[in-house]
Amino acid sequence: MKLVTAIIQPDKLDEVREALFAAGIRRLTVSRVSGHGQAQGEEELYRGQKVVPNLFNKVRLEIAISDELVKTACDTIMRTAKHEDGKIGDGKIYLTPLEEIIRIRTGERGEKAI
Repeated sequence: MKLVTAIIQPDKLDEVREALFAAGIRRLTVSRVSGHGQAQGEEELYRGQKVVPNLFNKVRLEIAISDELVKTACDTIMRTAKHEDGKIGDGKIYLTPLEEIIRIRTGERGEKAI
């Protein structure tokens, strides 16, 4: 089992979610987050002051998934989260091994709990 964490542009959320659903991946968690990578904001003028924004709005997707579906999930996210030929800030995908998953309601464990 793996935890797939993807940080993507907010305008790509619906497209990515629909593509994941079409690929058979129907369980995910979405959070609104702020951050930055190597890209720095462009200087703007705000109330007469020069300001460089250092945090950008992003969307974080988290998907607990069986090992067999990891490649499908990653390929789907990469294909749909990318802007045309790709642009700075399109996002990243992180893969983390999951030691255990427990469904609170039933006590099921492992892949049955996904």
